Amino acid sequence: MTSSQSDAATDARACLLRLAPYLLGRARRGVVGSSRYAQKLRDAIRTAAADGTARPVLISGEPGLEKDNLAALIHFGSAARKQLLVRINCALLRPDGAELFAAAGDGVALLDCIGNGGLLLDQIDRAAPALRPALLELARSGRWRSPEGGRAEHVFAGRVFLTAEKSEPDFDAICCHIRVPPLRVRRQDLGEWLRYGVRQKALSLGWSRPPSVGEGMVKRLQGYDFPGNVRELLVLIDRALRQCSGAHPEELPEDVFWTERRPQRARFDLWRWKPQLRESMRSPRFWNALLFGLVSWVFVLVNLWLWWGPQDRAHNGGLNLFWAWWWPLILLSFPLVGRLWCSFCPFMVWGEISQRLGRHLGLQPARWPRGDTDRWGAPVLAAGFAAILLWEELGDLRNSAWQSSTLLLLITAGAVVGSLRFEKRFWCRYLCPVGGMNGLFAKLAISELRAEAGTCSGSCSSYACFKGGPAEGEGLATAGCPLGTHPAHLDDNRNCVLCLTCAQACPHRSVQVRLRPPAADLQRDMAPPTGEAGLILVLAGGFSLHYWQQLLGRLSLAPASLAEGALLPRLAFAALALALPASLWLVLRPLVSRLRPASSSWLLLYGLLPLLWSLLLAQHLATGMAEAGLLLPVSTRTLWPELAAGLPAWRADPHVIAFCQSLAVLVGAAGSLLMLKRLFQLSLWSGPTLALTGLVIGLATAGRWLVA
Repeated sequence: MTSSQSDAATDARACLLRLAPYLLGRARRGVVGSSRYAQKLRDAIRTAAADGTARPVLISGEPGLEKDNLAALIHFGSAARKQLLVRINCALLRPDGAELFAAAGDGVALLDCIGNGGLLLDQIDRAAPALRPALLELARSGRWRSPEGGRAEHVFAGRVFLTAEKSEPDFDAICCHIRVPPLRVRRQDLGEWLRYGVRQKALSLGWSRPPSVGEGMVKRLQGYDFPGNVRELLVLIDRALRQCSGAHPEELPEDVFWTERRPQRARFDLWRWKPQLRESMRSPRFWNALLFGLVSWVFVLVNLWLWWGPQDRAHNGGLNLFWAWWWPLILLSFPLVGRLWCSFCPFMVWGEISQRLGRHLGLQPARWPRGDTDRWGAPVLAAGFAAILLWEELGDLRNSAWQSSTLLLLITAGAVVGSLRFEKRFWCRYLCPVGGMNGLFAKLAISELRAEAGTCSGSCSSYACFKGGPAEGEGLATAGCPLGTHPAHLDDNRNCVLCLTCAQACPHRSVQVRLRPPAADLQRDMAPPTGEAGLILVLAGGFSLHYWQQLLGRLSLAPASLAEGALLPRLAFAALALALPASLWLVLRPLVSRLRPASSSWLLLYGLLPLLWSLLLAQHLATGMAEAGLLLPVSTRTLWPELAAGLPAWRADPHVIAFCQSLAVLVGAAGSLLMLKRLFQLSLWSGPTLALTGLVIGLATAGRWLVA
C-alpha cells in the first residue's frame, strides 16, 4: 500500500468515526396498513425513491410519525442505497451551523464526510432563524460555505431530506413534499400496526411465538386518538409485552394495553389532604383482620342462624340482616364508595381461603382466559341475576331463611370453584351477579381510585400493583390486584373494589384515592363492556317483577300470588314482568336513534342509571326503615320473648318512609335528566330534550306509584 493510499484510508476512517453518531443504518420498518392513506404514502415513497434527479424531499407531519424512517425508506430504496444516510437534528444546531459546515481539526467539514450519501435534516422547522437561509440554499442547490470566513463555495453532491412538524412554504417550493397523515386518521390501519408491532417487539424480547391481539382490543384502541402517533403506539406495545413477559400468553390481555385517559377535572385527593389516612388505609393487618378474622366467621354464623333458626323474617335476625339491613345499606353506599362492598365480600373471602388451601395442597389455578371475556361472561352474569330475581319472587326468599341461605351458599360455591379454577378473583370480575350490579352502580360514585399514568410508565418496571411481587421501596409484598387490573388502566369504577392492594404495592405513591363529581364515569365517549346494557335491563326488570301485581295483576290469567299455586303460570307471569323494561327498550330504541343519529342508543340506558338506582333504593327503603330497627327483638323473640319485649326497637313512621322514598326518586330523576343532557349534548329547550324530560318524568312517576 502506498503512502497516499494509507492516507486516504486513514481519512476515510476518520470520516466514518465523525459520522458514526449520526448514521441511519437501515429503515426500521415499512409503511404498515392497507388503508388508502397507507397506500398513497407507499406510492409517494416509491415515486421519490425512483426520482433520477435526486430532488430534495420534505416529509411533514405531527410528532411521533417516524418521518426519519420514511426518509430512510426513500434513500435505501433509491439508486444511492449503498451510500451512507446521515441524520442531523436541526433543533440542536448552532445559529451558524458550525456542527455541519465548519471544518474540524483535519480541515474536513461534516458535509464533506458524507460525500454522495444522503443528508437528513430533521426538524427543519425548529432550526435557528439565522441558520435557515443556509439550509434552504443547501437543499435548493447543494451549495454551502464554511462559517469560519472562507470564501470558497462547496457543493454537496448527495441528496437532501428534510422533516418538519408544520408547514414550511420556503422549503415546500423546492422539495418533493410528502405529507404523513396522523394515526388517528388511519384508524383502519391500527389493527395491522398493533399486530406488526407486537410481532416485531416479541421477537426482539426473545418470545418463541408472538402473541395474538384480539379484535376487541383493536376496537377499543381505535377509539383513542394517539396524540403521540406511531411512537406512542410502539411504547404502548413495549409496555404491554413487558408486563406479561413471564407468562408469554397466546393472546395479549386487554389489561396490559393502557392509554392516557381524558383530562380529569374537579378531583380532590384525600391522601394529599390527610397523608396519615394513606398509612392507615393501606395497612395489611387491618384488611386481614377484617376479612379473615371477622367477615369469614360472621358469614358462617349468619348461615347457621338462617338454617337452624325460625324461617320467617319476623322471628329470624339473620333474615332481618339480609333484607332490612344489607340491601338498603349497599344501595346507599354506591354513590359514596362504589364497589367497596366487594373488597370484603364473604363470598370471595371464602374463595380466597379455598385458593390458598388449594395452593398449599399443590393445586395451581390457571391464568384467566384472555380475550373479550365479557362477550360470554356478561350474558351469563345477567342470566344469573335474572334467575336470582325469579327465585326471589317465586320462592318468597324474604320470608324463607333456608332459601336465602341457599342463595348465599350457591354464590359462595361459585366463588370457591372460580378461585380453584382460575387465579385471583375471576368470579368477582366476570361472573358474580352481585358483583355485576355493584360494578354497574359504582359508576355513580363520588370516589375513585386511580394511578398517575405518567408516573407508572416513567418510574415503574415491576408492575407489582397489577401482577404482585416482593416489597420494593415503601411498597409492600402483595399478590397484585385481585381483579387483575392495573390502576392506571381504569376508565371507570367497574373493575375497582377499593381493596387498596395496588396502594400497598406501589413504591412511587402513584395511586390516589380521590373525590369527584357524581357519575363522572358516564361520558359520551365511554366504551362500556360488551353486554353491560343487558344487566341494566335485568335490574329494571327486577323492579317491575317486585311490583308485578300492580302491573299485571288485573289480567284474567294472573295468579293470586307468585309464591303459591301452580308453578307454570307463576313462572310465566314472573318472566313477563321481568321482561317489561326490555320490551319498553325495544320500542324506545329506534325513537332514540332518531333524536340524534350520531349518538349510540344505548346511552339512554346509562342516562337512566341514576333513576334506576333511586327506584331500587325506594323499594328497599320500605323494608329497611320499617324493620331494621327491630333486629334485637326479632333475634330474641323465639327463645326469650320476655327479654325481646324489653329490648329497644325502632320503626319509622309510614309518612317518613314515603317522604324518603319520594326524595330518593326525585334525586334519581334529576340525576338522569342531567346525565341525558350531557350524554346526548342537547340544548335546553330543544325537542329531543323535552322528549327525554317527559320520558324521565313519566318513568319516575310510574316508579313512585308502584313503590307507594
